[in-house]
Amino acid sequence: MAAAQKIGHAAVQGPSVVKEIIYGVTLGLIVGGLWKVHHWNNQRRTREFYDLLEKGKISTVVEDE
Repeated sequence: MAAAQKIGHAAVQGPSVVKEIIYGVTLGLIVGGLWKVHHWNNQRRTREFYDLLEKGKISTVVEDE
């Protein structure tokens, strides 16, 4: 019976501060990079819209038929 109890219990340790810092920094960099890519895509779309508007290929005014 004593052998079964030794196998069933794992050694419980507290959180590793260094691991937590590394996880936090890594997650922050990944999410920050995704956010930056999102903003670059929005900036590209806006630039393309104004370029087309300036060239006269599109209009924001509804034409009467």
